[in-house]
Amino acid sequence: MDNFMAARSQMALSLGFHIIFSCIGMVMPFFMAVSHYLWLKTDKPVYLNVTKAWSKGVAIFFATGAVSGTVLSFELGLLWPTFMKHAGPIFGMPFSLEGTAFFIEAIALGFFLYGWNRFNKWFHWFTGVVVGISGIASGILVVSANSWMNSPTGFDFVDGKYINIDPIKAMFNPGWFSQALHMSIAAFAATGFAVAGIHALMILRKQNIAFHRQAFRIAAVFGIVASILQPLSGDISAKMVAKQQPAKLAAMEAHFTTEEYSPLIIGGVPDLKNKKVDYALELPGLLSFMVHDNFKTPVKGLDQIAKEDQPPIAVTHYAFQIMVALGMLMMALGLMYLIAQFRQRNWFDKPWFLKLFIAATPIGFIAVEAGWTVTEVGRQPWIIQGVMRTKDAMTPMPGIGYSFYLFTAVYLTLSIAVVFLLYRQIQMVPKLYDTPHPKVN
Repeated sequence: MDNFMAARSQMALSLGFHIIFSCIGMVMPFFMAVSHYLWLKTDKPVYLNVTKAWSKGVAIFFATGAVSGTVLSFELGLLWPTFMKHAGPIFGMPFSLEGTAFFIEAIALGFFLYGWNRFNKWFHWFTGVVVGISGIASGILVVSANSWMNSPTGFDFVDGKYINIDPIKAMFNPGWFSQALHMSIAAFAATGFAVAGIHALMILRKQNIAFHRQAFRIAAVFGIVASILQPLSGDISAKMVAKQQPAKLAAMEAHFTTEEYSPLIIGGVPDLKNKKVDYALELPGLLSFMVHDNFKTPVKGLDQIAKEDQPPIAVTHYAFQIMVALGMLMMALGLMYLIAQFRQRNWFDKPWFLKLFIAATPIGFIAVEAGWTVTEVGRQPWIIQGVMRTKDAMTPMPGIGYSFYLFTAVYLTLSIAVVFLLYRQIQMVPKLYDTPHPKVN
């Protein structure tokens, strides 16, 4: 592995792990706040038990997210010093604000975890809400920095120099809203289905059914609502990509030829040599409609993009298809659940129903990983779209391959530790939460 691929692989590995931890850290506090609110309103011990159990998970993912995020910040400077030298003054503001949001989140989480019987009950609940709000704000700010790389603005690039820098304009670049919206909804969908799937497994095993049933309901509602909203945010994102990054859109769709009534391609295997897609379902004009709101206007294809400016087509196309397919599966399962609730059918006793949610446990995060693959691989060969190429931004330091192997081992170890801690927490549910807690607050 050469240094360039090692540097890219290390960033991909770090982002791939961190995005899971950050998504859960952004969303789980809202689950926790809802169950806490339900306990305060109903005084039912089961909601208190769910709140306390979930708060342990929030603490675990907060710690691991902090570690993996810190590693990423160092990697940006160490692996891509040329990028940070020029881009840091431009898009540094969202990173600074993200640090502030993280600081607030840490304080609020400390208040929540150690505030039982010490604060007013509603103030204590509010600290949990602050954990969620600051967590989602932190995620949005990081995505804002990433969206700047996709749609750079807030500066003028003249004679190889970055002048007239406007950090506010850079932070609120053309792509920040669509990308932040899409990522935030994806985090709720992925985490909702993952948490619901774990509790569905416990229900299927007939362990602490009352506890896991209430936890399942809360997580499933979040996941289902998010999965239904996701196609709408996806449409907004696709229109923005078509405007700001036509090469990425062409690679996502394996759209080789610019033509009227541009087809939407579902599935298929890109044939790069013959510039066509085999075994695909083509819907004529639908891509034109999705991008331009009419069926005839051509969508820019790869034939109008210089070879050296094209992203890896196959990887981007496959990742995009995986993301869309899994998103549709989650939406279909969510609609099935809503129909059952509307018809007042109790499917919690149906093993097939629980097994569907168990099978869906990982698919949200697979979709998230696929979406980030589209975002990052689809931008290549640029680290700043149209301004700086990735190969020109990396460090001249040798031996990056060894660093990649070391960090791979570190992240695998961290993942094993997280799985162990979560497994132990689940195993402790009967011991900690089988009996009602004494009155608190």
